[in-house]
Amino acid sequence: INNADDEEFTDILEERRRTTDLGYALRTFNPQPYKGAPTLSTSDLNKAVLESQYLCFIIKEIAIETGSSVEKVKEDASVILKEMSHNLQLGFIRLMGYTLNKVFKRLYRSIYVNMEGLNMLKQAIQESPVILIPNHRSYVDFLIISYILFTYDIPVPVIAAGIHVTIIGGILRRSGAFYIRRAIGSDKLYWAVLLEYVQTIVRTGYAPLEFYVEGFRSRTLKSLVPKLGMMDMVLEPYFKGEVFDITLVPISISYDRVLEESLLALELLGVPRPQESITGLFKASGVLQDDYGCMHVNFGRPLSARQLCEGKINWSEYNLIPRNLPQRPTAETQDCVNWLAHLIVRTQEEGSLISPWSLVACLLLQTPFTTLTEEGLQWHQLTEKTLWLRKLVLDFGARLNWPDSEVMSSTVALHHSIVHHKENRIYLVQDEDPARQDPLSPEEGVMRMAVVVLMLVSYRNQALHVFVRPGILAIAIHITKSTRKDELFNFFCFLRDVFSDEFIFIPGRAAQDFEEACSLLQKCGAVHTSQQEVTVLETGLEVLSFLQKLLQPFLDSYQVLLT
Repeated sequence: INNADDEEFTDILEERRRTTDLGYALRTFNPQPYKGAPTLSTSDLNKAVLESQYLCFIIKEIAIETGSSVEKVKEDASVILKEMSHNLQLGFIRLMGYTLNKVFKRLYRSIYVNMEGLNMLKQAIQESPVILIPNHRSYVDFLIISYILFTYDIPVPVIAAGIHVTIIGGILRRSGAFYIRRAIGSDKLYWAVLLEYVQTIVRTGYAPLEFYVEGFRSRTLKSLVPKLGMMDMVLEPYFKGEVFDITLVPISISYDRVLEESLLALELLGVPRPQESITGLFKASGVLQDDYGCMHVNFGRPLSARQLCEGKINWSEYNLIPRNLPQRPTAETQDCVNWLAHLIVRTQEEGSLISPWSLVACLLLQTPFTTLTEEGLQWHQLTEKTLWLRKLVLDFGARLNWPDSEVMSSTVALHHSIVHHKENRIYLVQDEDPARQDPLSPEEGVMRMAVVVLMLVSYRNQALHVFVRPGILAIAIHITKSTRKDELFNFFCFLRDVFSDEFIFIPGRAAQDFEEACSLLQKCGAVHTSQQEVTVLETGLEVLSFLQKLLQPFLDSYQVLLT
């Protein structure tokens, strides 16, 4: 595997293919938990939440506000907790392990994991409460982390999830999921129960806690701007001095091919998402006959909240109020949490592996539409351009998954739902059903084409973070027609602000982002930079043109919105 830093990845399915599924599920599971953690059962955990000083205080407050009895409000809190809490059972973990082993071996050629990161996690879990923060691109994300941790004798996490009322929800609850309502609004009691439940798990080090800082599964396969609610909750025990430190572990999950690729495109086109149910699962059993290539799970270096927040938090504000009383985070704390959340998502981006197909998608979307639908794009042209782009992403420091010399043929074959290779030309797939008798209506034709194009866009988005900073500088050079660094920096900052909800920029790092963009464009021979100037080189015109075209759809969309 060709990575920027040649970090060692191991295919964990290789050994699974040599052992029986039952043997895997029933083997000895002996994880080493957090050293300071008391031994708590699920019912002990729930009891600790209901009897906590904080929740008792809020219950009394609500009883006074609503004129209800304390017992009645406490009963309501108990009902909320029952709906919310996980019921982690080793038997169900084993059942999930057995099932996932079968499913993953059918779906994926390989599941690669960086063992160094996994070993660091194993160590970190014993030393302080750990928060696992994966990116979220597929429903598989929800399962894969628990599967890997079970495989390597690491405590299985409890996972924050959107509420499920199906049988699947019950199975996942017993596998460690706890459920949060999608719309909580201003329900004071619900917020209090959720806060105390999450913080009791963190304070006691009951189990690693897993949540998605982006909040939702990304429909576009692009990183989403982080939501701060859960991040606030998990860090508060540290801010209040209830734990010495909290370890944050960013995890990057990269797919050659995403299981729900066409469903994501349909959702973007406004088609309602199908409800997850057992019947839906059986209907989707056709996916088990298809090939989804490889998956890479990259466990990032554990980050200490204590080290990261040093000098950013005024502790005295937390010392003035008793720990069991509710406390609104100050603007300073919110800024720190926001910075930290953006840092985590940026770290996830840097840890992800770019697939050859993401590079191909970038190029196909810059090809005239009629070429892809009528005459076809010549195979040798696509291959040459992809190899050119491969060199560029490596210059830009990206991690690249480039397995072998036959990579172009195999990547196009893997994405047969989007393109087909015929007579040395590449075409977009236009009709998936050759047995169909009657012609497609114009509306159906447009819809089908839109699904294919949006699938391409999603795969291009997986590589966007590599190009965003140099791309914004390329646009600044193109629009300002200036070589002066200060003018380019001002326009770079303007575009960075415009796109702050579109791409991930760590707050307060505009100058570093600009310097990084200059350095990357200089490294690939596109520009020459001095202290005052950025000069375009003849050799760099192709790179600058590619970067401008890559970000042009975003510029166009914002222009349409704002005019």
